[in-house]
Amino acid sequence: MTFRTTLTAVAFAAACSAAALAAFQHDAHAQADATKPAAAGGKNDHGLDIVKNPYTDNAEAIAKGKDLFVSKACSGCHGAGGGGGMCPPVVNDTWVYGSDDTTLFNLVKLGSTGLQGKGYSRIGHENVVGDMPPFASIVTDDELWKMLAYVRSRYAGDPAAKNW
Repeated sequence: MTFRTTLTAVAFAAACSAAALAAFQHDAHAQADATKPAAAGGKNDHGLDIVKNPYTDNAEAIAKGKDLFVSKACSGCHGAGGGGGMCPPVVNDTWVYGSDDTTLFNLVKLGSTGLQGKGYSRIGHENVVGDMPPFASIVTDDELWKMLAYVRSRYAGDPAAKNW
């Protein structure tokens, strides 16, 4: 094989790899977009799209959410069943920033500091209130919705306080 033939083959392989990667990324983004809930309509007071969890009361998604809650390290801070630990519980009536789907979704994605950057402030207080780190690079939107469906399924507070 001549140098020119080798160089052409390498260039062709690189072009094919780049095309395959682009197609894979497009398919992955298209699939991720397909699992995102449609905006519930409009923006909230902080300029965030109002969204609703597509998995609320979905038993299969809740079971997957439970597994994700453990595997993505949520239980390390919030306790295995969500009852709290070194961070607040996620199963009672006290929600540090609010309990609607839009707020919780963005709290997990952006973290406390990111949410505060959108104009949120702490409205609920627990004995333990550690900052929530951002998980946008750790969980997909689909995984996050399933984890939130699991957290909602564990809610032990006043049924009249549910806003989901």
